Amino acid sequence: MSVRTLARTDLERTARLFQALADETRLRIIECLRDREECVCHLTDTLETGQSRLSFHLKILKDAGIITDRRQGRWIYYSLNPAVIEELERALRSLRETLRRTA
Repeated sequence: MSVRTLARTDLERTARLFQALADETRLRIIECLRDREECVCHLTDTLETGQSRLSFHLKILKDAGIITDRRQGRWIYYSLNPAVIEELERALRSLRETLRRTA
C-alpha cells in the first residue's frame, strides 16, 4: 500500500468519524457517556427522545466505532470506545500541528 493510499484511507476514516459527530443529538449522547456507560433506557430519559430516534443515532455512532454496546438481560448498555476517542484526538492534534507550521 502506497503512502498516498494510506493517507487517503486515513482521511476517509477521519471524515467518517467527523460525519458521525456532526449532529447535536449524537454529541449529547457522547456527553452522556463521557464518564460511564449508560443503559439505553436512561439515555432515552436523559435526552428526552423516543426509542426509535435514539436507536438511529446510536447506530450511526456504533457503526463509526465511536461507541460500543453490551447486552445485559433485556437492556443494552452503551459506552465510549477509548481507542476511537484517541484516534479523534490524534486527528485533531495533527490538524493543529499542520496549522502551526503554516502560520
